[in-house]
Amino acid sequence: MPRKNWGELPEEVHTAIREQTGPIRRVEPVASGFSSQFVATLDTAGGRVFVKGMLRDHPLAWTQRREAAVNPYVTPVGPRVLWRTTTDGWDLLGFEYLTGRSADYAPGSADLPLVVEALTALGQLPHPGAGAEAEDAVERFGGHLDDPADAALFAGTALLHTDWFYTNVHITGRGDGARVIDWAWATRGAAWIDPACWVVWLGFAGHDPYGAEQWAAKVPAWSTASARELDLIAVALRGYWQDMADEHPNEWTRRLLDSANRWAAYRLGC
Repeated sequence: MPRKNWGELPEEVHTAIREQTGPIRRVEPVASGFSSQFVATLDTAGGRVFVKGMLRDHPLAWTQRREAAVNPYVTPVGPRVLWRTTTDGWDLLGFEYLTGRSADYAPGSADLPLVVEALTALGQLPHPGAGAEAEDAVERFGGHLDDPADAALFAGTALLHTDWFYTNVHITGRGDGARVIDWAWATRGAAWIDPACWVVWLGFAGHDPYGAEQWAAKVPAWSTASARELDLIAVALRGYWQDMADEHPNEWTRRLLDSANRWAAYRLGC
């Protein structure tokens, strides 16, 4: 979506942010990501802070609320929310700043074991109660099945990330593995759904379905799924990415749909 730069934000927003950070020495716009209207790294007297914001009347304003709501349950795998401020129509979140780079999912990448470790760590976090705002896996993916009743198999209490876009996995390079950012699509469901979602992104990065599943199988939660459950999530993700490609036709969604189609065909033997 179109991004605002620092100079386009109202002065009241500048003031509210400075009340949280202290003096700001430098503002660095961030080009990556798609779902925020303002994204920047602030160099402040107290250190660097990553900030993302949305106008409160924007249709995707709920992403700010959800990220704030799930954050206590996903740290330390996800970066901590340091503060939240709402003023002059804006909702802004300040996050712990992470050094490093986005993960490389290509076959043979040294980052792949680090992603497995991050997925494993997420599966070991305490499951939040019903009060933590999240999508429901049964509702989110069930509509893409031939028999929606089969979606009951997606139910669970795990808090899932589901959006394994490689820029959402941050390799810090400090020996502490990978950190997982951008929790707007947090979903409650069966723990094995997260590595299944990763399979589609591995296919996008060049893995064949067999090789992608071999990496997903290194995540302990994967082994808790039956063959039928994996067949069903492959079909559901094929439908999910078909909808995304129809709604947002571009090279990215077409390649993800191709990956999802290949995985579903592999699972179903066709």
